[in-house]
Amino acid sequence: MVSTNHKFQTSPPPSRALSPSSVGSSTAPLSYRAGSPLPTPAAHRHDCMTAAAKRYKYLRRLLKFRQMDFEFATWQMVYLFYSPQKVYRNFQYRKQTKAQFARDDPAFVVLLCFWLCVTSVGFAVVLKLSFGSFLRFLVYTVCVDTLAVGILVATILWALTNHYLVKPTCRDQDVEWGYAFDVHLNAFFPPLIILHFFQLFFYHVFISQDWFISRLFGNLLWVLAIGYYIYITFLGYSALPILRQPRVFLYALPLLLVFLIISLAVGINLCGSLMDFYHYRVL
Repeated sequence: MVSTNHKFQTSPPPSRALSPSSVGSSTAPLSYRAGSPLPTPAAHRHDCMTAAAKRYKYLRRLLKFRQMDFEFATWQMVYLFYSPQKVYRNFQYRKQTKAQFARDDPAFVVLLCFWLCVTSVGFAVVLKLSFGSFLRFLVYTVCVDTLAVGILVATILWALTNHYLVKPTCRDQDVEWGYAFDVHLNAFFPPLIILHFFQLFFYHVFISQDWFISRLFGNLLWVLAIGYYIYITFLGYSALPILRQPRVFLYALPLLLVFLIISLAVGINLCGSLMDFYHYRVL
């Protein structure tokens, strides 16, 4: 059994082979064990925790920083940029060992809030906000733009995938809401760094200028950020064996080119519009 104190610095080790006795005695659902060489976890129960129990356990750990694996959460954030497949491979390992896809460690959310605070300070400097305006901006960014919008998006995708994408043979199972929220947070992190951190270094000196090349550069950042969100969302739902045709999420990618052309044709600077929106909201 894997130790709970183990710190993942790289992708988890290869799986072990199934023991003959575990094949016949396992009570795990078929989709849980399908394609997995791992035996049923010793802690697995057929009547595993309810969603409410998992949520309570997760929220209870939010203030217990010593129990959070920040090293592993940092590893996930780094890999979301250049190898997000490895991140979702670990979600599959969690399902095999803990009988759930969703994170049971809030370290990723805590680090995400830390990055929101850092980028909010950057926006306060760029927009020349007062301390009171900065606090309002931070509350909006964390509570509204990240948590409230994240809950809404995760709920919509959770409902749509359960209604339309679950395989007919797996109708007795569903997508975990917590996992849908994790997928959104994973997909949200690269756009956060691109639009709330990277662009700040270029905004005043280049992006805010009334030049075509400035609009092109700024709008390309938006296309890159949205493309990351769509692709990582696709990877998240394609990791679930109970879903069929998760590639429907990729159908939105060609629309990004149309979006870019239209925005340039009408002369919209998307980064400038974002700055104007943020500045107007806190005044």
